[in-house]
This record gives sequence, structure tokens and C-alpha cells, in this order.
Amino acid sequence: MFVFCCAACNKNKDINYAEAASCTSTPTYTADIAQILNASCATQGCHNAASKKDGIDLSSYAEAKNEFINSNTAFASVHHASGVKAMPQGQSKLSDVSINKLDCWVRNGCPE
Repeated sequence: MFVFCCAACNKNKDINYAEAASCTSTPTYTADIAQILNASCATQGCHNAASKKDGIDLSSYAEAKNEFINSNTAFASVHHASGVKAMPQGQSKLSDVSINKLDCWVRNGCPE
């Protein structure tokens, strides 16, 4: 039973959040995503260009696109999935609207 529970919890980090998103618009980095990341993620001591906590820089379009395209961990973290660090660390979970914008941004190819 314990093994089953742990396996079920860790599966959350393998969900394709972008594919599962319900998108009614196409967010862009400039109009939507930069504001979310700069306010909650790419801050001093976390994932900005100077700090790069855990080697992650979300302070520019290229860096954010690379992280969200190549790592489902970024999605799992903002979704507060089991088995990953919930982000933003030490803060409330991002709003459902913000999370959906991130999901839809990636689903639509990360437009700048």
C-alpha cells in the first residue's frame, strides 16, 4: 500500500500540464508571462539572473522559455504537485489564472 501511495504521489510531477490546460487565449511573454515571473519567481535570491537558485534563471524570455519547454518540474512546482518543491517558495500558490496563463503560454509555443 505504501509503495502504491508514493508512486501515485510522484506521478503528479509527470503530468503534461500544458496539454491539460483549458486555453481560451494565447498569452505572450511580454504581455502576460514576464509580469508573473518577475513578481513571483525571478526575484532577488530566487530565480533571477544574479541568484539563479538551483541553476534556474527565469528573468528573460529565452531563459523562461527554455526552462518551461525543457523541464516539467517548473510546471509541477507552480502546480504544487507532490514530489517537487512548491513554488514560489515561502509564498502562496500562484492564482489559478496565473498558472493557466503559464500552461497556455507553453501549450501555444511560448510566444514572445
